[in-house]
Amino acid sequence: MSWLWYVLAGLASGIVSGMGIGGGAILIPALTIFLGMEQQAAQKINLLYFLPTAAIALHTHTKSGNIEKKGLFKLVLYGLVGAGVGAIIAVHINGQYLRKGFAVFLLCMAAYEIVKGCKRWKTKRLAH
Repeated sequence: MSWLWYVLAGLASGIVSGMGIGGGAILIPALTIFLGMEQQAAQKINLLYFLPTAAIALHTHTKSGNIEKKGLFKLVLYGLVGAGVGAIIAVHINGQYLRKGFAVFLLCMAAYEIVKGCKRWKTKRLAH
């Protein structure tokens, strides 16, 4: 029955990835918390999972005209450099520190999205 957890984790993270949010926010906690996987192993799977989902999302968003092309080359170049450095660091960090760092990152992102949503709601409310 554990296969069902893998299916649900993949489906949920795929939906979130398609929205452009990043499926790792769902996939990594699901693999580590519900399926008992080590943090480094979950992040490796997330990297492999990211490639096809990113390609599909990129195609869809490009087709819809949602891609800002100005500065794209620099962003991709520096993103690749950052990914390489991050991967090297992640391999050498204790899994517990990596897990805690990822949790802090997710909490910061959640707080940012809540603040942004509240500002948007307040602006809409004042406009009416």
